[in-house]
Amino acid sequence: MIIPLLAVIAGFALLIWSADRFVAGAAALARHFGMPALLIGMVVVGFGTSAPEMVVSGLAAAQGNPGIALGNAYGSNIANIALILGITALISPIAVHSQVLRKELPLLAAVTVLAAWQLHDGTVSQTDALVLLGVFALIMGWSIFQGLRGRGDPLGDEIDQELASHPMPLSRALLWLGIGLLVLIASSRLLVWGAVTIAQQLGVSDLIIGLTVVAIGTSLPELASSIIAARKGEHDIALGNIIGSNLFNTLAVVGIAGGITPLAVGPEVFSRDMLVMGALTLSLFVFGYGFRGPGRINRLEGGALLGCYFGYTGWLAYSLL
Repeated sequence: MIIPLLAVIAGFALLIWSADRFVAGAAALARHFGMPALLIGMVVVGFGTSAPEMVVSGLAAAQGNPGIALGNAYGSNIANIALILGITALISPIAVHSQVLRKELPLLAAVTVLAAWQLHDGTVSQTDALVLLGVFALIMGWSIFQGLRGRGDPLGDEIDQELASHPMPLSRALLWLGIGLLVLIASSRLLVWGAVTIAQQLGVSDLIIGLTVVAIGTSLPELASSIIAARKGEHDIALGNIIGSNLFNTLAVVGIAGGITPLAVGPEVFSRDMLVMGALTLSLFVFGYGFRGPGRINRLEGGALLGCYFGYTGWLAYSLL
């Protein structure tokens, strides 16, 4: 048990470090090639922060562990909204100003409905995966179109300021991009091996491990970046990280894993995990959209989100009894 536990801890540490280096290198490289700041924030940073989930779920699916693959994606979505946004809002209430983010909120709700509909037959087939990846490609195309239009947006302004304050030469950007990607893959393999071994030794399903330990670990980059952004007053980055990550997880992460091999889905995924994910997504829509003005997630709402996460974790623990 000690060696698998050390593998999980080391995997998480290397995963977080490599994801940070990968994002820094990719963002700097995109800036060198003249990519608009808004596009970097929506696509490059969004992809980078979801890279741990993508690699971990892809490897888990390839190794015959669909529970970890699916649990990692949906568990990360639940952790992103309830745990990360809850903590972030308690530290600093999150105001929503960006029109782009407000447009993405109903999109996230629609994507969640699509994911729930696909689960009703108890499997994520390769056809389902192709649909998810097709929707993901359409959203990326829309994001690129929005970014290239060049209109002023708070999210783009904040990304531009962040990149300008940390300039990076092209050679260093390429170096960190390559190193980050290699370590990301290696640490993901280490993490999946450790998580699967622990699950087998404890007699716990891969799904539970994926929904809890693996999901929280792969969501740590979003937690760190959202807290830092909120403390700096960069609220659109804080919320944009979560919205972008959940879109990536639901579409690309599950799509890639399901494209590698069909994912068997137990009934509890639909009746428990998808139900919680859908309810949290709806609450994010209500809090963030701001029907009577700019949206805002205050400390009370942040505390409620955090309480929901503890309640969900207790539900998972109860299911093991």
